[in-house]
Amino acid sequence: MIVPDFARSFLTFRLDWNLKPSLTSSHKPPFTLNNARIQIESSCKISDRVSGEARTFVLGASCKTEFVGVDRDMWTTPNADFCIILSAESFLILKSWDRNNKGVMRYPASLGEQPERQSGLVSDTYERVNIHLRPLEAQRLESAQEIIQATLADDLLVGRCAFTLHDRYDIEIDFPIKTMNANEREWIYQTDTGPILFPDLSADCPNWIDSFHLAYVAFNRADWAEFIVQVPTPLSAHISVNHYSRTAQMKTRNTIFQARYDQSE
Repeated sequence: MIVPDFARSFLTFRLDWNLKPSLTSSHKPPFTLNNARIQIESSCKISDRVSGEARTFVLGASCKTEFVGVDRDMWTTPNADFCIILSAESFLILKSWDRNNKGVMRYPASLGEQPERQSGLVSDTYERVNIHLRPLEAQRLESAQEIIQATLADDLLVGRCAFTLHDRYDIEIDFPIKTMNANEREWIYQTDTGPILFPDLSADCPNWIDSFHLAYVAFNRADWAEFIVQVPTPLSAHISVNHYSRTAQMKTRNTIFQARYDQSE
């Protein structure tokens, strides 16, 4: 079997303000060119049974908003958590401040406020993007005993959750298993890992990129998984934050793969 080697998989987006000013920035950049290389956390393939269309999306690791290349005061104020979801054609940027609807303006201010979720076409804001999901040979683990033994041996584990939505969309989510619980007495295992990409598709979703939320996934068997999803979460009548507060439970097809790097690499 071939799975993504997430430890060595990256996305890169290139901003060149001389060629294409960014539509997503909250400040004037100190320099006009930047290639942002970000490790990939998760991938999600969506296949539409009706149209035959299939597309793969990737989630970049979270970082912080920053001034790139300055001598001092590198963090923007107010500061935001930042992560990007990419396909070859489209992007979704997720930004979280200390509260939602913070009112941070984009640059230039004529572009309006910076939203918590901003999607668009890659061609409109980036000079180019590159998605490199490096392949890795892996073995499917067939039993709880095999999963637990591989866990306690500190082997590299990759998870896959597959399910179908509305009898139309086939979803396949891949992710590195960063946290695994293992019990070699009763042979119980349970993932608790993320963030991963979680699509919340309606029966007829025109823009798949807009369906994504961040989530963590837990499962301890092959046919059931539970997700906890990041959504706007009220703190008061007028204040909300982005927090993992919505759960989703569903029948899934869960697979755990064991991989080892070639010692000659």
